[in-house]
Amino acid sequence: MPLVITDIADGVATLTLNNPDERNTLTAPMVAEIISAMDSFEANEDVGAVVVTGTPPAFCAGANLGNLAEATGDSLGVIYEGFLRIARSPLPTLAAVNGAAVGAGMNLALGCDVRVVADNAKLDTRFLQLGIHPGGGHTWMLRRIVGPQAAMAAVVFGQVLDGREAERVGLAYQCVPAQDLLSVAHSMAASAASAPRELAIVTKKTIQAMADIDDHASAVQRELEPQLWSTQQPWFAERIAALKARISKRAK
Repeated sequence: MPLVITDIADGVATLTLNNPDERNTLTAPMVAEIISAMDSFEANEDVGAVVVTGTPPAFCAGANLGNLAEATGDSLGVIYEGFLRIARSPLPTLAAVNGAAVGAGMNLALGCDVRVVADNAKLDTRFLQLGIHPGGGHTWMLRRIVGPQAAMAAVVFGQVLDGREAERVGLAYQCVPAQDLLSVAHSMAASAASAPRELAIVTKKTIQAMADIDDHASAVQRELEPQLWSTQQPWFAERIAALKARISKRAK
């Protein structure tokens, strides 16, 4: 049985963690399959966005506790690569959190560009409750997404967030009924995939770079070069022509 299931439709690649008996916990073999899947997606010009989810009942219940008990810096690095590989992807990525996302599993969701969560999802950092310091950039990612107060509440005060609470504090972009999760996630990802692939990649890079820019004038300058580049691409002329044709047709 594969530990990762992949599917491609409408320009969207779906990566599904597939070890439900162990609640999709990250192990070295699973991480190897995640890396292979991401390499394949990024090499495929037909893939414009990636959805990450888990086989029910969990999204990802963290790292294998047996591995953690014998952890070294190197062994932790192997597990980290399961979410870091996705976080490094140039493609737009969306986490469809369908159940428990715990510890390293929450890192997997945090490493995606957007999180859509089921109403019955549970996002639980749980590091301190297990007597272990957060790792894998957990506090950095969480603080950047939700701010210092919500990060403290989740990590230090042990607040477990369901789907609605995750949406309320800004950890999730949207909370939806569990039965609608994958269709909503796929629809959003398909919208990203409908844009020219290279344009989506460059725009994602621009949004990430804005974290280090403090003023509007610098932001304008940062966007100028890629915007001018995009106007010289063949897809721009094609899409403008199609838009003009639609407007002309409606005017008749």
